[in-house]
Amino acid sequence: MPGERLIARDTSAVGRFPGAAPPTRVHVTIQKEGEKKQEEGACCRWFRKACSCCCKHEDLTDTVEVITPGVPEPVKPPKLELEHAREMDDMGLSVCSVDLLSSKTGQNRLEHHTDLYEADELIIRRGQTFQIEIELNRPFQPDHDKLHLDMKIGSLPLVSKGTHVIILLVNDLEDERWEAKVVEQDGNKIKLSVNSPANAVIGLYGLSVATRSPKGEAMTTHSCAKNIVMLFNPWCEEDTVFLDDEEERKEYVLNDTGRIYYGTEKQIGARTWNFGQFHEGVMEACLFILEKSNMPPSGRSDPINVVRVLSAMVNAQDDFGVLIGNWSGDYADGVCPAAWSSSVEILRKYHSSNGTPVSYGQCWVFSGVTTTVLRCLGIPARSVTNFQSAHDTDVSLTTDVYFDENLEPIDYLNKDSVWNFHVWNDCWMARPDLPPGHGGWQAVDSTPQETSQGTFRCGPASVCAIRSGHVYLKHDTPFVFAEVNSDKIYWQRSLDGNFSQIHSEKKAVGHHISTKAVGSEERADITHLYKHQEDSEEERIAVETASRYGTKPDIYSSPIAEDVSVEVRMAGEGPEMGADAQLTIVVKNQSSESRRTTLHSQVAVMYYTGVLRGTIKKEQMPVDLLPNEEKTIEWVLPYQQYQDQLVDQAALMLTLSGRVTETQQVLANQTTFRLRTPNLTVLPLGEAMVGKEMAAKITFTNPLPRTLKDVVFRVEGLGLQKGHEVIVGDVSSHSTVTLTEHFIPTQPGPRKLVASLDCKQLTQVHGVADIIVLNK
Repeated sequence: MPGERLIARDTSAVGRFPGAAPPTRVHVTIQKEGEKKQEEGACCRWFRKACSCCCKHEDLTDTVEVITPGVPEPVKPPKLELEHAREMDDMGLSVCSVDLLSSKTGQNRLEHHTDLYEADELIIRRGQTFQIEIELNRPFQPDHDKLHLDMKIGSLPLVSKGTHVIILLVNDLEDERWEAKVVEQDGNKIKLSVNSPANAVIGLYGLSVATRSPKGEAMTTHSCAKNIVMLFNPWCEEDTVFLDDEEERKEYVLNDTGRIYYGTEKQIGARTWNFGQFHEGVMEACLFILEKSNMPPSGRSDPINVVRVLSAMVNAQDDFGVLIGNWSGDYADGVCPAAWSSSVEILRKYHSSNGTPVSYGQCWVFSGVTTTVLRCLGIPARSVTNFQSAHDTDVSLTTDVYFDENLEPIDYLNKDSVWNFHVWNDCWMARPDLPPGHGGWQAVDSTPQETSQGTFRCGPASVCAIRSGHVYLKHDTPFVFAEVNSDKIYWQRSLDGNFSQIHSEKKAVGHHISTKAVGSEERADITHLYKHQEDSEEERIAVETASRYGTKPDIYSSPIAEDVSVEVRMAGEGPEMGADAQLTIVVKNQSSESRRTTLHSQVAVMYYTGVLRGTIKKEQMPVDLLPNEEKTIEWVLPYQQYQDQLVDQAALMLTLSGRVTETQQVLANQTTFRLRTPNLTVLPLGEAMVGKEMAAKITFTNPLPRTLKDVVFRVEGLGLQKGHEVIVGDVSSHSTVTLTEHFIPTQPGPRKLVASLDCKQLTQVHGVADIIVLNK
């Protein structure tokens, strides 16, 4: 329209920073592999600059704003503004009311996946922002007024313990910390967006809002009538309970009913169990259990601690926990364990009686209640049934049966037993306290069988550690290993009182380990997660490895010699993304005799937290060694086998195991590595001076033999330009993207221009340029 002019600008700074730098101009080109780039001649460049109206730029801008000239609004005299500000200051600032926006159908509850809970409190998950509204006695003045939030948990909240949180207002929210930002203001009302870190303490918080105006010496505090419940967050990548599969989150966090299996390995029965983690009163009961455990609130940030405490609290054996175990057959003064079909009544009864243990429970009842409590608090969990489940009483890692000289059982020695079935739980979490690769599913058992550190509890024990026989890793891994993979050893007493082995059963325990399948009512057999295939070399190695850490370490023959070594070597900085991954396995024979072995290798995708996602390649490699020979094996993982399997950080774990035929020496090695991603090249162009436009060229070449979809660049430089996104789109295989940034430095001194690339197929791609900005 006549009289209008188009102005391209980055509107993100409008109204926030007076005298903000002029807008950033961006020029993007994509050059395919083999395509020659056409250079612009000097005359063309001069003409384009001289006549901008004829030669349109291909710059990318955030928005285009239409400004219509007109009569400017009258400006209030500075004196009146000052007087008004003084009146507001003298008036002071106080809070009239706080709305936690805790409605089940509201934004908070929906975004935090807590809309199913039958509770009025604001229920949120850590590591995620939430909103609250505050009504003040007058309009809030960001430049003058002071306001912060106080969140407290426990009877003695302390800032140093993370149980007293002071949340200050900031201009921009960042991840991994407590902070708040004013996102809306309407008269006397303001809406805050509040962020919490992914390691926040979980539980019941009280909230208060403290205000102070510049001239007010005293601070006013308003306590909120409602509380805030903070839960673990399986949707947050930074939370150690993060579970990346949405269908599994629906099953293991949000599903409030399930199936529990029982019977014998040849006659597997199933019953429906109502976990009811969202039912009215259940969350209050779960929080009550945490309080009754006497666990310091500061310890509730770590799911390992929380699970271990709950394993003890679900049974009443030594701490007046939820359920009394009873296997006597006499349940006259309580409820028969087989009569329960729901956790809800049990938990509500325990809470309403102020912590009087409920009668009675057996393993499936303990497991059902544990699933409820863990899911309620945000920890992914499932009930697991093991058929032919061993109970090892002496930590021998074997199931022992003793006979006298006449082959009559010695009853007082036969304390080990094998249950037809036993039900416990798996819960999902990273294990930063263990070596990489031991995160993921963890076994936890609330049925009181044996004490652990003086208390009837069990776990969390890494299922990966159980499978490999790494029983030296905490917590209670030996006990669970014996349940699923111990050998049954028969002993006979001789006339001199000594015992000798007369028979062994290698397949006696740990059959058809079962849980409900994801998204269906079918039974899923997860035996392979707990143990290698029976009678396989890997399974025998795991059993013998575990037994060496038990009370009978010599029950299996010890190796005659340990003179063969195996290691994994990596060339340079390691494999690159987009190509076959190559490592070198070195097997060395340090003896003067020949040696033979078969190396079993498997490589699994791994999260940076140490959680294994799944195996993508397995193979066997026979190795024959001459005396004192060192043999190298080139191990290759083709690109096609990992291209669609990787997760963030592109980490992998290679596990090697084997046994030397001549000496029975066990070989084992675990190596973690990542596939390196390319860097962005950031090249400054022109003189860097405050107030003078300069440019930087950012270059990236797609290393993959496939097209990158929806590529986005993010560019930012403190004192150079504000952070913004540049949408590039698809980048074909081996193509080169060149992006030119135009900006005007606003601060002198050493500065860094940082750029990163984001797309689903490729992560961890970034680059930086060091720029020294001169004063005018």
